[in-house]
Amino acid sequence: MEHRKIPPGLQGLIPVADAIAAAVGPYCEVVLHDISRPERSVVYMAGNVTNRSIGAPLTDMVLRRLREQGDAISDLPGYHNVTKDGKTLRSSTTFVRDGQGKVIGCLCVNIDQTPLVSWRHFLENSLFSAPGETKETFATGMTEALNDIVQSVLENYGGDPGALTKEEKTSVVQQLEERGVFLMKGSVEMVAGILGVTRYTVYNYIDAVRNKTGEA
Repeated sequence: MEHRKIPPGLQGLIPVADAIAAAVGPYCEVVLHDISRPERSVVYMAGNVTNRSIGAPLTDMVLRRLREQGDAISDLPGYHNVTKDGKTLRSSTTFVRDGQGKVIGCLCVNIDQTPLVSWRHFLENSLFSAPGETKETFATGMTEALNDIVQSVLENYGGDPGALTKEEKTSVVQQLEERGVFLMKGSVEMVAGILGVTRYTVYNYIDAVRNKTGEA
């Protein structure tokens, strides 16, 4: 491995680089650049995820920004990269200045997030979602199941059944009918209690809904 003399203004960052790499772990590298020789700027590395070594050049992005902004360049925290071999990186670059404000180097942190990205895709695609996914409630009893369904419908009307108009109550019953609520024995009485009407009123709403849809 090539050894480069590290300028005094950058030497104090060596223990910082070592500390960051040790704290984050094997999926992290911290690279110290001396920009006085951009074509061979890397003077120190702690960890390695980009397969570079001492004497490697500045990246094209940093080089371009230095060319555009010079000593006025701003730090670059938390940006994403993809390496040539397909690794997904989260990177941060901090520029180092001398006493006169001139940029003399930069400290770059690169974290390989490829394993995390792979696991995220696995979890999203295999556990938490699927094509044509349907929301399904696994209740422990009829009362719980019915309340869940009714409350989900009432949310569309502000959640307060006492404030519903006759037309809104009819609409609620229609949605419950469409969801098969009234296939459950005792559901009419329970819905009537929630809506604050008699069970005969609920039957009338059901008849009106079924007549409207042409059902017997």
